[in-house]
Amino acid sequence: MGATLADFGRDPLGITLVKAVFLFLFLSLGVVFGVWFERKLISRMQNRIGPNRAGPFGILQSVADAIKMGLKEDLFPNTVDKVLYLLAPVIMVVPAFVAFSIVPFGPKVWMFGHQTPLQLVDLPVAVLFMLAMGAISVYGVVLAGWSSRSPYALLGGLRSAAQVVSYEIAMGLSFVAVCIFAGTLSTSEIVNAQTPLWYGIMLLPSFLVYVVCMFGEAARIPFDLPEGEGELVGGFQTEYSSSLKFALIMMGEYLHTFTASGIAVTLFMGGWRAPFPISLWAGANEGWWPMLWFFIKFVLTFCFIIWVRASLPRVRYDQLMSLGWKVLIPVNLGWILLVAAVRTITQSPGVVSIALGVVIAVGVLAIWMRFDTAGLRRREARKAQADAEFEELGEEPTAGGFPVPPLDLPHYHGR
Repeated sequence: MGATLADFGRDPLGITLVKAVFLFLFLSLGVVFGVWFERKLISRMQNRIGPNRAGPFGILQSVADAIKMGLKEDLFPNTVDKVLYLLAPVIMVVPAFVAFSIVPFGPKVWMFGHQTPLQLVDLPVAVLFMLAMGAISVYGVVLAGWSSRSPYALLGGLRSAAQVVSYEIAMGLSFVAVCIFAGTLSTSEIVNAQTPLWYGIMLLPSFLVYVVCMFGEAARIPFDLPEGEGELVGGFQTEYSSSLKFALIMMGEYLHTFTASGIAVTLFMGGWRAPFPISLWAGANEGWWPMLWFFIKFVLTFCFIIWVRASLPRVRYDQLMSLGWKVLIPVNLGWILLVAAVRTITQSPGVVSIALGVVIAVGVLAIWMRFDTAGLRRREARKAQADAEFEELGEEPTAGGFPVPPLDLPHYHGR
């Protein structure tokens, strides 16, 4: 039986502490196992062996790395702001722990003679709470870059701020269609509403937009521009040595990935509900079994994130921003209008003509923006001007019209 908002706030203190400790251990041990699992899976994709020294199958490699980081000398550059320099990694970790507290692991079960939902807490605005925690964690990245007093670290922090602003909007819009159909912002009730069809299937465009935003929000490849070791040395973490501070930054990155995976499972993949054909079994969504289905979906989502990292290169920063502002947000707004129109039609047939008129107007506006002749002429003129400049230099434009240095420059030694 699925939980509702009325079922929360009634647990004894002991059960609340048990659930909080379980959540802490699940995320902490998940980071240790996730680092090993990612390295092992990527190595198999690239025809390598991966970690195989520490423990059976190298499973203790993450433990060895954690011990090494804990024992290394903790260095402080002379120019850093020490308070913010130390506080930034903590800000990156804590919101991820807090955000996962509203993710439902299962329905109501019996625990120590008391019936309780397998979820630490739920809120009437739980979805907004998730977005807020994701936005707070970026403060850690920004402060890490600013407090380091390094140009590379500062640029990485500024990149992260701009990236989160861009993709936080698109991510929030991808949740709107879910909330419209579910009629609530509570995560437990959204899971209950995904019967018999998951929102990832019913609202596929919202799900696809969220998947893209998930990588941008968690700063994972192909959107890990805040780190950018190719041009920013290490980005916002340039001045953090391989010590406990760096371990906290890595932990925050993985926890943010776990939170993104948990949100995807909860809002779009049915949460703890069993997939078809297991759902045909009468007891599939009762007792402790749903916790297994949630864990399987969670692991598969994490595997998909690793698969993307092993397959795609890092995009350019202008491509990243263009995708967020010029593609994801407009597509999401048009999709929300369509979803709202369909939802209104199904509930109030009398407004069919108004809803259809809005949809047609949006479609005409989208087509006009796509085939704006003036905009096309301006783009063609800029491209022709760039081609003419390259022809004057005797070089052909490369990299999509972006200037790149020639590969056959002579090498000069000395003066």
